[in-house]
Amino acid sequence: MKASVPQLLEVADVGPIVAESVYGFFNEPHNLEVIDGLLKARIEWAESEGEAGAAPKPLAGKTFVLTGTLPTLAREDAKEMIESQGGKVAGSVSKKTDYVVAGAEAGSKLAKAEALGVAVIDEARLLALLDGR
Repeated sequence: MKASVPQLLEVADVGPIVAESVYGFFNEPHNLEVIDGLLKARIEWAESEGEAGAAPKPLAGKTFVLTGTLPTLAREDAKEMIESQGGKVAGSVSKKTDYVVAGAEAGSKLAKAEALGVAVIDEARLLALLDGR
């Protein structure tokens, strides 16, 4: 509640907009009155386990690029599946890309992946990674 904007910016995934918003919230007298009333009433919230208590996600920290037409998955479905397992889907290939998922008629993204030495996988291998294999 007493954190400054620079202190809030040190928190993972907190950027300038969120830091300013949180700081502003805790500097509104009305909000402090409400919080004080809740504390005086001994209202307690259970600590959230958040990500720490969640099951590990097999694709956490991995970046994928989708190219071409996949045999059974729509591109948006593949993206959602990757993100639900902790992965990130980028629009272009770079040296930071972990995997390029290539389907039929893959074009320049496939060529760039090969030139950069990025792993190229197919839909079947993606599904295996999603299952943690």
